[in-house]
Amino acid sequence: MSPITVFIVVFGYFGLLILVSWLTSRHADNQSFFNANKAAPWYLVAFGMIGATLSGVTFISVPGEVGKSAFSYLQFVMGNFVGYWIIAFVLLPVYYRLNLVSIYSFLKERFGIRSQKTGSLFFIISKVIGAAFRLYLVAGVLQIAFFGPLGIPFSVTVCTSIFLIWVYTFKGGIKTIVWTDTLQTFFLVSAVIFTVYMISSDLNWSFGQAVKAISEHEYSQIFFWDWRSPNNFFKQFFAGMFMTIVITGMDQDMMQKNLSCKNKFESRKNMLVFSFLFVFTVTLFLGLGVLLYIFAGKRDIAIPAVTDNLYPLLALNNLGILVGIAFLLGITSAAYSSADSALTALTTSFCIDFLPYESYGEKKKKNIRRLVHLGFSVILIIVILLFKVLNNESVVVAVFKAAGYTYGPILGLFSFGLLTKRRVNEKKVPLVAVLAPVSCYFLSLFSEQVFCGYKFGFELLIMNGLLTFAGLWLFSKKS
Repeated sequence: MSPITVFIVVFGYFGLLILVSWLTSRHADNQSFFNANKAAPWYLVAFGMIGATLSGVTFISVPGEVGKSAFSYLQFVMGNFVGYWIIAFVLLPVYYRLNLVSIYSFLKERFGIRSQKTGSLFFIISKVIGAAFRLYLVAGVLQIAFFGPLGIPFSVTVCTSIFLIWVYTFKGGIKTIVWTDTLQTFFLVSAVIFTVYMISSDLNWSFGQAVKAISEHEYSQIFFWDWRSPNNFFKQFFAGMFMTIVITGMDQDMMQKNLSCKNKFESRKNMLVFSFLFVFTVTLFLGLGVLLYIFAGKRDIAIPAVTDNLYPLLALNNLGILVGIAFLLGITSAAYSSADSALTALTTSFCIDFLPYESYGEKKKKNIRRLVHLGFSVILIIVILLFKVLNNESVVVAVFKAAGYTYGPILGLFSFGLLTKRRVNEKKVPLVAVLAPVSCYFLSLFSEQVFCGYKFGFELLIMNGLLTFAGLWLFSKKS
């Protein structure tokens, strides 16, 4: 694909987002930025959350991973499905009852301000690293496809990317993101559907034949029962359930969209409808993965050593210009739909949880909010460039995985607050929140030696949360 084509597609895409931003933020105020004035249509939130949940990493990784673990990821998604229903009926009523803007204010109501700041800080660390990692990958694609051939340095690519996000989010915030997420999800899902259609056409298959080929392929195995395997059903299912409860239900980024609905009933409808849409979309990605392997086999195309590169390789080089454009729109939408809402959530969390924001006048609130928003934009640029300086993909991935450990203390804090009525010694909360993930790291490192070959997977999050819960119990007493 020529650099000119990439330029037209990417900047045309951002031009459309900026237009949507202008239309949706003309009368925006501080409440519009934080909760869309509680007027976001639930069906738009439900559809848009697909793009925010499926990041650019997922977009390219899930189809390629089929060659290694077949459809085992669906076991994890089944757990996700149950997790979304728990959020709908347990967490959302609590958040709406307390009328929260930042969900970490729940920890302040339940324990105190140190717990609020601890939960918020762990969220900020994880979200900054996670958003930077995803943007780093997409900026790399743009660098290869467009900026690099023109001699433009990677730092300019990154600054341009973050600037464009800042432009269409700084005024409208979540009010704008509800609409841009909808647009981005449309591009993301359309890219996958169009790629499936083009591969099927190239192989002279009808829709029914394509479905049959996928279902009969060895890579379509869903369930795995070996208890030592990371793909074991029970590991995947319960990890998926708890992961969803934490990274959606206890994550400011995802919950801020849900709290923009009119009331808890509309927000619940959003979450339940989204749960079905999410399962369908992931199944579509997995089916695409099988078709990519079939297509590569029939055309004698070598499978790349890093399977994440399979979809980009075929889409940009072997399936025609239209699939290449669709892929570029899809990967860009997947990356930026999670990054733009992350920037808004980081701004919200810092303003509400770390500043005396409600004591400011409206004009000062607006100025502070925009300053914080700009500050996090700069932080994202710095972290992405640090990833580039490391120049070691395995190190960058390790940093990203390490950021996932921060969700364990959040799970423990919220669980302890919801399931018990005990009072915590607040001075000990930060200590417990730090020791739990550190302990989990060493537990994971030596698990095979200590537990007779058992290897931790996603279920490490559950262990992390349990250690936090136990630590809080140790430093607590009855109300």
